[in-house]
Amino acid sequence: MASGKSFIIAFLLALTFSSMSLTIAARHLLQTTTPAAPSLPGIPILPKPTLPPMPSIPTLPQANVPPFPTIPSLPQPTLPSLPKPTLPPLPSIPTIPTVPQVNLPPLSATSFPNIPSIPTIPSMPPSTSSP
Repeated sequence: MASGKSFIIAFLLALTFSSMSLTIAARHLLQTTTPAAPSLPGIPILPKPTLPPMPSIPTLPQANVPPFPTIPSLPQPTLPSLPKPTLPPLPSIPTIPTVPQVNLPPLSATSFPNIPSIPTIPSMPPSTSSP
């Protein structure tokens, strides 16, 4: 239903654009010359302002800063020696039991039917025509 509506809309749109009066009006608009753009007044030149000179930066007096005090040396603490820890031995990995061998019964005497091969389309032999 939606494609039918869009077809009708497209048909009406094409019919509208193909009408003779619209074609003539469009041609008339294309053949007319565009009027010249009105001339705009010129931009006046503004005077450049003059700025006063920058004030000079006053020199600051040098501050008399005392040197940093020395850091007193502190005695280095000695760490007592700790005994080396010993780890218990790792547990042994248990052995994995083996899976018993399964004997399958022999296949039955009946076999599956043969699947027929897919037929091929014969091709045309190459033509050996002489010019």
